Amino acid sequence: MYDLIIIGGGPAGLTAGLYAARARLNTILLEKFAPGGQILTTDWVENYPGFPDGISGFELIDRMKNQAEKFGLNIESQEVTRLDLDGDIKTIHTNKGKLETLAIVLATGAFPQKLGVEGEGLLTGKGVSYCATCDGPFYRDQEVAVIGGGDTAVEEALFLTRFASKVHLIHRRDKLRATQLLQERAMASEKIHIIWDTVCSRITGATGVEGLDLRNVKTGETSLLPVQGAFIFIGYSPNNQLVDGLLKTDDYGFVVTDENMQTSVPGVFAGGDIRSKQLRQVSTAVGEGAAATFAAEKHIEDLKAHRETFG
Repeated sequence: MYDLIIIGGGPAGLTAGLYAARARLNTILLEKFAPGGQILTTDWVENYPGFPDGISGFELIDRMKNQAEKFGLNIESQEVTRLDLDGDIKTIHTNKGKLETLAIVLATGAFPQKLGVEGEGLLTGKGVSYCATCDGPFYRDQEVAVIGGGDTAVEEALFLTRFASKVHLIHRRDKLRATQLLQERAMASEKIHIIWDTVCSRITGATGVEGLDLRNVKTGETSLLPVQGAFIFIGYSPNNQLVDGLLKTDDYGFVVTDENMQTSVPGVFAGGDIRSKQLRQVSTAVGEGAAATFAAEKHIEDLKAHRETFG
């Protein structure tokens, strides 16, 4: 029987684990893959406090992991397949067996949304990508397109200028949603060409990306943009398969919590990108992971006190 089980090893999960280990809670962190989450696909993090020159996503996660393990956090590679959340004792089913716990911190994160256009599925991994850090080096001296207008899209477009001869940034509106600093960098780059008011309706190519069918949303004009790679950054969807129908979620499937990260089920807390909120950043995930474990600790203490009193 565990005091706390954390599901997910991104910034929120690792911070939750750090706080749990320091509180001497009997804790295990379960991660299907290697710890890190979405941040592992981020080349350089500039907006995390304490690193004025920035830090790579890999190094930041490595430091978080090492710090948590230094205080005794047990991290295991297990895939959670099902949750039983009824009653005071929660049951977690994994590919390696069944675990019981008094509290859960859910930190399963999110994954990139897809465009849902013809050719996307066929060419994923063959020119269609959702990670510039992973695939950018394959497009040295080639033309590529980035679809999106938020921070991630602009950051990845800037990263791709290291390799590509030209980066076409395609945005459905007439103004980027990215922070002003990133916008200024994109505007100043000679390699970035911004295509405004435009959406991609089809990705063409047989064995690899050959071009994008584009449509101007204001004029209706269509065109073909010849590129060898298409990088899609239009937002994220929650990894909520485990809790679908078990926890209250918002209209987009993100888990709803109160200010203490408590979900609709007592003893189940959530933090990071899985949580319903406005801002999804490493700094918010870290704060929510800490808050979730602090609230979980109080829940565990109350539960143990009640069991000691009433048996």
